[in-house]
Amino acid sequence: MSKLLSFEEMEKISRLARKSVIEMIYSAGSGHPGGSLSIIDILVVLYFGVMKIDPNNPQWEDRDRLVLSKGHGAAGYYAVLSEKGFFPKKDLTIFDSINGNLQGHPCMNKTPGVDMSTGSLGQGLSVACGMAYGAKLKKKDIKIYSILGDGEIQEGQIWEAAMFAGNYKLNNLTAIIDYNKLQITGTVDEVMSIEPIGDKFKAFGWQIINVDGHSYPQLLDVLNKNHNYPLVVIAHTIKGKGVSFMENQMIWHSAIIKKQDYLQALQELDGRD
Repeated sequence: MSKLLSFEEMEKISRLARKSVIEMIYSAGSGHPGGSLSIIDILVVLYFGVMKIDPNNPQWEDRDRLVLSKGHGAAGYYAVLSEKGFFPKKDLTIFDSINGNLQGHPCMNKTPGVDMSTGSLGQGLSVACGMAYGAKLKKKDIKIYSILGDGEIQEGQIWEAAMFAGNYKLNNLTAIIDYNKLQITGTVDEVMSIEPIGDKFKAFGWQIINVDGHSYPQLLDVLNKNHNYPLVVIAHTIKGKGVSFMENQMIWHSAIIKKQDYLQALQELDGRD
C-alpha cells in the first residue's frame, strides 16, 4: 500500500472518478450510473488507503483482493482502477464495447486489476469466501473485500456464503453493503425488506459495523482494523451521489444519460473541483 492520502486528495480522486463514470455511461449509451456513483468513495478508500496491491503487477500472488459482487457498478470500479494506474484513462472511452477490455460487467480475463468476473447477483460473496478460506489454508496474510448491493442481499446464495464464512471464522473477509436503499423497481423495503440486516449477519457469526459510506474517516477507520470474525460493513450511501438530479432517484439505477444531463452533471462535478 502506498502512502496514505489526505481526505482532500481522496475527495479529488472521487470527483474525478465520478466524472469518468458520467463520461463512460454517456459515451456508451448504457450503464448503471446510480449504483456506480454510490460506491465511488468506498472504492477510493479501499484502493488508496486500505488494500495491499501493486498496479504494476496486477497478478501479484500476495495482493489483497476485491470482488465487486454488484457487478453492475462496473463503471465506478473501472474509474477508480484507472485512477490507481491499473490501465490508462483513455481505455475508459470504450466502456461496454464488445471489442474493448472494459465490459459492461467486470471481466477478470480482460481488465487488469479485476480479481473476479461478476454480474449475476448473489454470487460474489461465495467467491470471496473461497478466496478468504484459500488464503487461510496457505497461511497467507491476504485480506478479501466484497462489495454487495442492498437489493442483492435478497438472494439466497448470499446467506449460504454468510453461513460458510461464520462457520470457518473468516476474519480475513470483509463484506461491504452499498446500502443506498433503492433497487431497480423500487425501494429495498418495498420490494423485499432486508432488515434487520445487522442482526441477520450477527446470527451467522459476523461482526457488524454501520458507517456513512461517503465518510473517508469512518471508512478508513473500520476497513483498516483487524477483526476476529468475518466483518460486514453496512455502508449507508446515496444512490447517484455527487450529481444532484441523480441522488436518491430510482430512475438512475440503469438509464441512458442524455446530452443535457451529461453537461449538467459535468458542470456540477467541475464546479466542486
